[in-house]
Order: sequence, then structure tokens, then C-alpha cells
Amino acid sequence: MSDHRLRPAAWPPDTCTLPTAEQPLRLAEFDQFFRDAVRGADRLSAHRLRLHLDGGPQVAQAARELTARESSCCSFFTFDLVRTGPDSLTLDVRVPAAHVGVLDALAARAMSVRVLR
Repeated sequence: MSDHRLRPAAWPPDTCTLPTAEQPLRLAEFDQFFRDAVRGADRLSAHRLRLHLDGGPQVAQAARELTARESSCCSFFTFDLVRTGPDSLTLDVRVPAAHVGVLDALAARAMSVRVLR
């Protein structure tokens, strides 16, 4: 029996180079990050998602570390972390046209996990 909460359609994508055994752990890390840090999201275009984050220093560090590791196995992602105020950050996530489905899945996961908290 598979747990669809651990592997949403299209994320991680088949092109991900993270070993399959490690993918559920990475998803759990993203889920924790989404629960702890994400305050909202805007879909700026089909290719771009903006996550509004809590601005704490631990959130900034966690975002930098997690996005660096994700970029190393899914190089099509572009992540931009910006401090937008003393208590807020934004994380822009961009993908090329071929990976819009992956961004759709990531956005859906971020908001579904966030809502559960």
C-alpha cells in the first residue's frame, strides 16, 4: 500500500537524482518547513510561486539549507530567498515550462500541509 501524502503526483519528479529511499525523508523535511515557516503563498505565474515565510533567523537558515539540497538533486528549480521586513521573508520558486506540474504539486503540498497546523 502506498501513502499518497508522501509522494504527490509530479513531486518529486522522475528526473530527481535524490535516491528513492531518501525521497520520503526530504518530503518530510519540506512538510515540516511548510508547517513551521509558510504563512501564505501567491502563484505569480505558471512558472513562479512565492511563499511568504516567518522572518525568524532559524527560518532563513532552514530555507537556505533545504533549497540548496533540493537544487542539488532537482537542478531545474530556482530559489530566491529575500527578507521583506524585520519579521518576514519571501521564497520565490521558479521552474521552466517542462516542470510546471512539479511546481503545481509543490504549491498544493505547501498549502495543504500549512492548513493542517
